[in-house]
Amino acid sequence: MTGMSSSVRFLDSNVLICAVVKPKKNVDERLAKIKERAREILRRIDAGEERVVTTVIHVSEVANVIESLANLTKAIEVVESVLNSENVTVRDVTKEDYMAATLVARERGVSVNDALAYVVMMRLGIREIYTFDERHFASLGVKIV
Repeated sequence: MTGMSSSVRFLDSNVLICAVVKPKKNVDERLAKIKERAREILRRIDAGEERVVTTVIHVSEVANVIESLANLTKAIEVVESVLNSENVTVRDVTKEDYMAATLVARERGVSVNDALAYVVMMRLGIREIYTFDERHFASLGVKIV
């Protein structure tokens, strides 16, 4: 299957991380709003109001960051939740996907994994992304929601 419904959005790893990780210090108003928005996105996904796509690489990013900022138990819990969700499709990536991503990253000056999200989105016909990395994705011409 190469195409997906236009109502499907890509879920960037930072949304999961922001929703789950508890800060070690007081958060400013901007970060508090981001965390609130991230939790609302996950609530809608869990309730079946949203269907999203991510990749095994982005799930791996989530696992690594949560394990380092929280603990292994929390990382496992989040990864299992993502993998078992009926409303989250986790896509495999290939060496060719990563090669394409390195080209995009070099040409557009974005991180390799953000470029990978873009490559997968284009392949699947997805034009919208849930992310808090507005700078990178705005330069890639996708709609940030």
